[in-house]
Amino acid sequence: MQERRRTGESSSDGRGVRFSEPIEPAPGYLNIGAFRFWFLGQRWEWSDEVARMHGYEPGEVVPTTKLLMSHKHPDDRAHVQELLDRALQSEESFSSRHRFIDTAGAVHDAIVVADRMLDESGAVLGTEGYYIDLTNTFDETRQEVLDEALPDLFESRAAIEQAKGVLMYVYRVNAEHAFRVLQWRSQETNVKLRALAKQLLTEVATLPSPAAALQSQFDHLLLTVHERIPPEHAG
Repeated sequence: MQERRRTGESSSDGRGVRFSEPIEPAPGYLNIGAFRFWFLGQRWEWSDEVARMHGYEPGEVVPTTKLLMSHKHPDDRAHVQELLDRALQSEESFSSRHRFIDTAGAVHDAIVVADRMLDESGAVLGTEGYYIDLTNTFDETRQEVLDEALPDLFESRAAIEQAKGVLMYVYRVNAEHAFRVLQWRSQETNVKLRALAKQLLTEVATLPSPAAALQSQFDHLLLTVHERIPPEHAG
């Protein structure tokens, strides 16, 4: 496995090719890990969190396409292979909602949110993004802490509810999971949840009619929407 770059470090392949920074440590109630996939040679890189999701200690295995596919739930394996093949052929991001099985036999329900990985000239090198494990991400204590920490205003705002609905549709998740994803992006980008939701809704309306590439396009929007919030709304 390639040496992992931790929070606050930028990464390069030695040729001036720079990639986006790894995610900050996820909030305690979210199980999120990062990955990168280079199309040339089909080379994978997992963060420590993604390795642990699959049941491995960091550095224990070298992630490969074969290893990745061996962990997919049998009912989802063909679908994931189809998405991966499409990403390789069309140079799109690898994004999915599927189940995988860890080394202990436990089934995980996950969203893979990704964007294209580009070099400094804009050429596509691969795809990079996040695994969001939706399986048992809340225990009773953490749920209580979260409930106390979030102002009631968040849940009552129409923009947040509408944004949750969009995520529920695109990722086929329930309202609780959709809210966690929004909150993750809010905390990751240090942008107020309400402002993030409003900007997300504004830009969703500009997307083309639903097509095969809808999820890939939405992933790009979700991971970059914080960059386009007007300064007067970002505080």
